[in-house]
Amino acid sequence: MTTFLLATSSVHVTAAAADYLQTRLDPAGDDDIVVVAVRDPDAPSRDAGDAVNVARSRLAAFMPTTETKAGDPVTEILAAVDEHDPNELLIGPHRGIDDSSGVGSTARELLTRVDRPVVVLPLP
Repeated sequence: MTTFLLATSSVHVTAAAADYLQTRLDPAGDDDIVVVAVRDPDAPSRDAGDAVNVARSRLAAFMPTTETKAGDPVTEILAAVDEHDPNELLIGPHRGIDDSSGVGSTARELLTRVDRPVVVLPLP
């Protein structure tokens, strides 16, 4: 059994994670998916909720656990890693908005602080 933790605040990141997970999840349903959506103070307030809805619909067969948090994204994601002890952390390279490129500050900080595999999902 593998536990995946998806940290997201964007429907684009969540969709990319669903695509990534479709080929990696155990069809018998033995894997766990935890989706932690963090409300980014600089993004529209509904983005985190929309990201959770995408996870629920795209990953419905695997019944993901979903949580919505408010606060500093790095702090909230690290707390979720401590709480859920995932085997793998899935993150986007940046917020997932059209004018973003490269790897953002949140992703860079998580890559230096998380003690398990971190997958930076490619966005379309």
